Amino acid sequence: MAVLPPELATAARRLFGDRLDLAAAYAEMLATDGVVRGLIGPREAPRIWDRHLLNCAVVAELIPSGTTVLDVGSGAGLPGLVLAIARPDLTVTLVEPLARRTVFLEEAVRVLALTGSVRVFRGRAEDAAAGPDPLVGDVVAARAVAPLDRLAAWCLPLARPGGRLVALKGAAAAEEIVDHEPAVRRLGGAPPVLRRCGEGIVDPPTTVVEIVRERLVGPAARPSSRKSRSRRR
Repeated sequence: MAVLPPELATAARRLFGDRLDLAAAYAEMLATDGVVRGLIGPREAPRIWDRHLLNCAVVAELIPSGTTVLDVGSGAGLPGLVLAIARPDLTVTLVEPLARRTVFLEEAVRVLALTGSVRVFRGRAEDAAAGPDPLVGDVVAARAVAPLDRLAAWCLPLARPGGRLVALKGAAAAEEIVDHEPAVRRLGGAPPVLRRCGEGIVDPPTTVVEIVRERLVGPAARPSSRKSRSRRR
């Protein structure tokens, strides 16, 4: 059971509003089917709300109204499904290469009645960017799928010029920015900016690295497809 802890109730109501019941239904799916299918570790089940739902929901403060969001390496739907629940104004595509995860995501979209605003794309980030009708979004989100240089290589081609990558990161985010800013710039990104989302709402705030896509670059600046696979969170 993914019971909302009383101490998190105020934050949850603030972030999900009248869709809190929908968030609770998704939390229950993660704590049951998500664990059984190996998408969420058994030890994570008691921390579904603080570690996963609220941690992702606060990132919505960086996303303008009415925009399109691509969630790369979506896994169990984090952060994409959380953002779609918290922000019904968004149009969200969940990009995930593994079949067992996309099956779960499609079931979740159907059960949560999000079919009008959320779609599932089975494939890698470079698959989504290829072909005659590539996916493109105003915001590309990713949660700890890879180091910042590789993440930028996969995700920036999916962002519109002037669009942004928002990468949920851990304690080493500032070091990653220093280490990988030259690579990000070569890939057409602006200098990465460190953001703290959810100040005064969640503790600790969620660490996000934000990168604006400034220009287009050729494929030579990006890693080969053999190395650039969206990995499990």
